[in-house]
Order: sequence, then C-alpha cells, then structure tokens
Amino acid sequence: MFEKLDFIYQPSRNAAADVGHYVHSFGAEPVFAIERFGTRVAMVRLTADSPGLLFAEHLAGDQAILIFRVSNLEEAVAQITASGGHVGHRFEMPYGTGVQLITPGPQRLAIYEATHAERGRSITGRRDF
Repeated sequence: MFEKLDFIYQPSRNAAADVGHYVHSFGAEPVFAIERFGTRVAMVRLTADSPGLLFAEHLAGDQAILIFRVSNLEEAVAQITASGGHVGHRFEMPYGTGVQLITPGPQRLAIYEATHAERGRSITGRRDF
C-alpha cells in the first residue's frame, strides 16, 4: 500500500529562517518558498532522493507529519478501515489529495495520491519570501 515517503511536513514558526538554516548549515537545496492564504510554506531537499522537508507556518503542534505516497487513495483508505485502522481529515497539497491517519501514539502519518504532480512541479523554484 505505502509506496514511498515523499514528504516530511514540519511545523515552523518562521519558514524563511528554517530554510536559511538548512541551506546554509546543511547544504540543503531550496525547492520552493510560497506565501498564500495568510501562511508560508517552503520545501528543501537534503539529497536528490530524500523526502522533501516542508516547513509550514500554519501546521499546528510540535511533531512532523510523515506523508507517504499511495497509488490509489480511495483503495488505501478502504484497506486501512477494513483492517480496523482509522483515518482523519482529508487535505489538499500541491501534489495531490491526502488523508491523515489516526495512530494510537503521538506519531503523525498521512497518505496521499500524486494526482497533481504537474502543479507541484509548477511551484518548483518559486520564491515568495
């Protein structure tokens, strides 16, 4: 069901400062930095094949959300619920539609289907801040 860990979605108090730190201290590659709907979200990559690290000023809490790609979101949700698992709210991101998974501990997981890959590619290189 899970294909690949594509994104690590992290709460941020200052996305610009976080990107600057990762770029200058760790040599991360900046992918995008967008400002929309009253918030800022930026992504960097530490290696070409690593998950994107997303810094999101609107994300509540102190823990990251691990976002895994699935080939078919509806089938994955059906499989999870048939197995006794629980899903939370759905969300949209530039790369597709996702759903948070409910876990018994403080871990935060989500799955998404890459239905908007072209939209995700269109923000690559964008720098609003």
